[in-house]
Amino acid sequence: MRLWLHASAMLLAMGGAPVAWAQPQPPAHTTGWPGIVSGDSGIDGLESGPELQRGRSPRSLLAEQRRLHAALAALSPERKGMVDAYVVSVALDSDPVFSREARESARVLARRYDAEGRSLVFAGPDGRGGAELPNGSITALTLALARIAEVMDRNQDVLVLYVTTHGAPDAGLAYHDGDQGFGVLSPARFAAILDGLGIRNRLLLLSACYSGAFVKRLISDTTAILTAASSRRTSFGCRAENDWTFFGDALVNHALRKPQPLADAAAEARQTIIGWERAGRLDPSMPQVSIGDNVSAWLAPLEARMPKVATAPVGAPATDALKP
Repeated sequence: MRLWLHASAMLLAMGGAPVAWAQPQPPAHTTGWPGIVSGDSGIDGLESGPELQRGRSPRSLLAEQRRLHAALAALSPERKGMVDAYVVSVALDSDPVFSREARESARVLARRYDAEGRSLVFAGPDGRGGAELPNGSITALTLALARIAEVMDRNQDVLVLYVTTHGAPDAGLAYHDGDQGFGVLSPARFAAILDGLGIRNRLLLLSACYSGAFVKRLISDTTAILTAASSRRTSFGCRAENDWTFFGDALVNHALRKPQPLADAAAEARQTIIGWERAGRLDPSMPQVSIGDNVSAWLAPLEARMPKVATAPVGAPATDALKP
């Protein structure tokens, strides 16, 4: 108030009229509570991708923000005249199988696509003493994508994203961190994030039940998307004790370790999963593959720089879950 009166007095002394400075206004409430809060199970409440954090201590929240900030700040900028890949590997569920899968998937993908200094891993504790990392969450993933959009050349560089978590039918990817974090990343919300950031060149690898629901919303001529299951099927191997899901083991731990084209790796992984499911007498998960017509513009330069020697799979096979 004193500042406004002082400014008004100056204007009056100069022969002008007093000016009332505009005050910032809080945003208006325009919609009701989302379904995740109200208990409404309808899909309408989930389209916007609600996220809820509950009961976290102030110290843990501050520590998490510091880990996230440090990881995003360390991301290297793109190299001029070169197609660079930016790898993000995220576990959106606190079951440790997802953390183990996300950590190793980041190593495999960063090596395959020459992304040293340009990779991010978001995963909670892996139950085996692995390094402390920023937690996987919808917020962390969204901020990572926004940061990558800042440092990449969106005309030529590529997002390589691996997400591993549970999935919900007709809803999307489920974020569930113990009893403290909950949320849903719907196909509509995910598409809006990527499109809004202008990230057009993208390799999306989604390991979750019902993850095929994302294909229709995310396909484009510059997008390659591989999912662990169709929109109506579950995928397998997500026991907390596992090191890999079926999809992660077949695709990342085996097929993508080899110096072979993406399409061949996808075909190999699909046949491997079919074989495992038949051996276990499981309903087919029906993994989905969509590779856009213009993906080769960014994929060919990356695959030309792939390591020429395969690496050996690590961890216990996902099929250990089928043993009596």
